[in-house]
Amino acid sequence: MKVRALCLLLAAALAQQPAAGQGVAPEARTDSGPLRGASVEGIQVFKGIPYGASTAGANRFRAPQPPATWQQVRDATRYGPRCYQLPAPPDADSAWRSWTDTSTMSEDCLTLSVWTPALRDGRKRPVMVWLHGGGYSVGSGNSSINEGVRLARHGDVVVVSVNHRLNLFGYLYLADLGGADFADAGNAGQLDIIAALLWVRNNITEFGGDPRNVMVFGQSGGGGKVGALMAMPEAKGLFQRAAMQSGFGITVNTHEKATAFAASFVQKLGLKSGQLGELRRLSPEKLLAALDAVTGGSPTQVMPVVDGRHLPRHPFAPDAPALSADVPLLVGYNATETTVLFPPPGVFELDWAGLERQLQQEVPGMKAGEVVAGLRRLRPRATPSDLYFFITTERGMGNNARTVADRKARLGRAPVFLYQLAWSTPVLNGKLRTPHSLDIPLVFDNVANSTSLTGEDVQAPQKVADAMSAAWIAFARSGSPNGSGLAQWPAYDPQRKAAMVFNVSSQAVDASLRGELGVLAPYLVSPGVP
Repeated sequence: MKVRALCLLLAAALAQQPAAGQGVAPEARTDSGPLRGASVEGIQVFKGIPYGASTAGANRFRAPQPPATWQQVRDATRYGPRCYQLPAPPDADSAWRSWTDTSTMSEDCLTLSVWTPALRDGRKRPVMVWLHGGGYSVGSGNSSINEGVRLARHGDVVVVSVNHRLNLFGYLYLADLGGADFADAGNAGQLDIIAALLWVRNNITEFGGDPRNVMVFGQSGGGGKVGALMAMPEAKGLFQRAAMQSGFGITVNTHEKATAFAASFVQKLGLKSGQLGELRRLSPEKLLAALDAVTGGSPTQVMPVVDGRHLPRHPFAPDAPALSADVPLLVGYNATETTVLFPPPGVFELDWAGLERQLQQEVPGMKAGEVVAGLRRLRPRATPSDLYFFITTERGMGNNARTVADRKARLGRAPVFLYQLAWSTPVLNGKLRTPHSLDIPLVFDNVANSTSLTGEDVQAPQKVADAMSAAWIAFARSGSPNGSGLAQWPAYDPQRKAAMVFNVSSQAVDASLRGELGVLAPYLVSPGVP
């Protein structure tokens, strides 16, 4: 149950409604019908806009269909429903308690929300399209931490968040079992995102945005979704910038593995060959119960799949996709992701002998004594737990970020910019250091909405947020984070290996972990095709 609990915890990004609209309610017209939103702190906000039809019944496991049109002005002051997912555990960590949601779940969930400084003013603002985290299984774009008011106001940009199908509803590969009638099921969630990007292309001018200057960005599972889009022919041309935060999707599912999982899922439901049509008639609750049972609460087996139809290859293996070679990329991670990514019991209280035992257990063949001794020479002030979180983060998330940056840079067509977030949160007496998901309130400049994670004293995190949000805005505008007030941030190249290190005082560093990565080198394996 741990994996599901953490996945859901990190996706607890499900949001409160903002304060009542201020001033005259703005109205906008889309190709489906007119909308009435709200004015919040000078930003025009439209929530719960349908970009696709209900995915229930006959539309379940199919590519998204166009939404119904309407003639009367539609209220757009509340988020749409979350897409169906397993519930969050009751004991979610208190550090995320300021990330809440009151929305219900529904299969009529293909909605998006827009924050813009102005409507129909002839401006061509950059458009920042956010893809939420939670793996490919949970979460939504309806998050207080993802509210786009401050980003839109400070950067003069248009912010869009997207809800799309998740878990079995978005990524259950059924083509090999059910044939043409289920040919789109394995990447339905990605096709939803593409439909949302088509909505942006067709409608965002009304909201003051430039349909030819669109950035997709996402964290954790959202970063993986960005990676998949970069390798999907149907997404080509729908975005001109991309950012992947602590999630990369270097590889996705093979159709062989995906079919084996789907077969076990169908068997759990008691269905036989020729009965797959029942999957469109069973209740969402029954399907989720079967998913819970067959995965043991860890639905990590459902993800985009190389299906030869919509996704022809792995996103970043064995190299970066030539399809998106001209798209500038921003990629990075947090310094101690693993303080919340499934830490084993006792790792916050390790002594030196315990650290060596833990590493030998987790990494068979590691000469833990040599690794620990080498890192202690380089980091003499580190505790055993500090080194544990450093090692496990760098072997995973850090290594993946550098792999993506390296493979993208080798295409030589568009720049890639690498970063590391190093600022440590003081909450829980500093226990979490720089955990997975800490970057979200900083990038969105929503520190005040996340004091349970960033701390009641907002002075230090606000300095980091000022730097990160400005860099993301600059990147959305031009494809480079420079000009945002930061010191020069060089594009990554495989020799120099420059990265921006974000902290209260941020700076670019060349190969900042050269010594430490040299110690870990025998245990860093470049991700490849599974």
